[in-house]
Amino acid sequence: MGTQALYTEQSSYTSNNNTGKVDGRSNKQKAIDEWLPIASSRNAKWWYSAFHNVTAMVGAGVLSLPYAMSELGWGPGIAVLVISWIVTLYTLWQMVEMHEMVPGKRFDRYHELGQHAFGEKLGLWIVVPQQLIVEVGVDIVYMVTGGKSLKKFHDVICMPHCKDIKTTYFIMIFASVHFVLSQLPNFNSISGVSLAAAVMSLSYSTIAWGASVDKGKQPDVQYGYKAHSTAGTVFNFFSALGDVAFAYAGHNVVLEIQATIPSTPEKPSKKPMWKGVIVAYIIVAICYFPVALVGYWAFGNAVEDNILLSLQKPHWLIAIANMMVVIHVIGSYQIYAMPVFDMIETVLVKKLHFTPGLPLRLISRSVYVAFTMFVAITFPFFGGLLGFFGGFAFAPTTYFLPCIMWLAIYKPKRYSLSWITNWICIVLGVLLMIIAPIGGLRQIIIQAKGYKFYS
Repeated sequence: MGTQALYTEQSSYTSNNNTGKVDGRSNKQKAIDEWLPIASSRNAKWWYSAFHNVTAMVGAGVLSLPYAMSELGWGPGIAVLVISWIVTLYTLWQMVEMHEMVPGKRFDRYHELGQHAFGEKLGLWIVVPQQLIVEVGVDIVYMVTGGKSLKKFHDVICMPHCKDIKTTYFIMIFASVHFVLSQLPNFNSISGVSLAAAVMSLSYSTIAWGASVDKGKQPDVQYGYKAHSTAGTVFNFFSALGDVAFAYAGHNVVLEIQATIPSTPEKPSKKPMWKGVIVAYIIVAICYFPVALVGYWAFGNAVEDNILLSLQKPHWLIAIANMMVVIHVIGSYQIYAMPVFDMIETVLVKKLHFTPGLPLRLISRSVYVAFTMFVAITFPFFGGLLGFFGGFAFAPTTYFLPCIMWLAIYKPKRYSLSWITNWICIVLGVLLMIIAPIGGLRQIIIQAKGYKFYS
């Protein structure tokens, strides 16, 4: 497999230049590595880690958490949110720790860590397909989300005399921004976009739960399950688990974010990275829990799948919140696209021997943006599709793959606290991987019945 040879070559000489180790790369190899987006800049501060992780983690999916609560119920819903928060924080800590487990070497990319744990060939096959499903899938979902939020903003601002404009055109407008932003070379260059996105995520989450408090508990609110059959209730429950899993998908870019932080033996990158992760997870909790609990409290099982749709008034506040969602998913799209750009450019330059430079970057990244735009326009119910396919990738890369790598590399003593903790996470993650796609498949069938292409 040509790609395997390529990545093997890449991981063998990707090193930490600050450790004093001999760098065996040729000048050409060094120039290529300095051009590739992930390892081209290593001067990020700890707060870069904080807002990159917030932008990657807190997607517009936070607005669907009250709906997920309505399908889970009070007890299971709160339990799933809390357990997911704890488990994913633990697995994120593992990845931060494993970034520099080998002295003089940094695992700058998720697949490099996978290769170290499982072997050069098997590690690629385990990690790369799952990582690509998550990153490309999330970018497509954000294309849909950005376009729909733009449409909502337009409809709220110009009502009641709106001319109906297809969602397709708004997705194209949203994509036009990314044809420009995708040319920014690396993570540090999109730090301003990411910071704005992180601020927006906190802002629209606050608007969502604050406006719900203001609106108050609705008359005749009901907290029972909506489905009229046991099967419907179970499938909705499974689908809601997938929604929560989607809300904790930031692990796929965490090693790539940590790669931007400088590191020496005295001051390893894991210290500032972990500091940023803690801040990010506190913000995640501030965003997720109030929106999920207050939104469900106010509207019960009548809540819409987007809490902003349930609120409706005041119009100006809902319009602002939708524009905040647009700004946030612009940043999130770029965060998830950067590792994909790195993979594409690595293959083009190291395997196919294209000359690194602006023309290559312009064409390759524009093709990627155009591809995600086309899929988003063609399948605007892609969220359900992602619940089906993404269930196979979100749960492993976020909930239990880091635990398996930890067991494979560190080999903790059987029945020790570390061994038991990791196995609990693995069992929970595997269950999630099995049942979340079942709910996603049902959602696809339901949504696709009345679907018209390019509507």
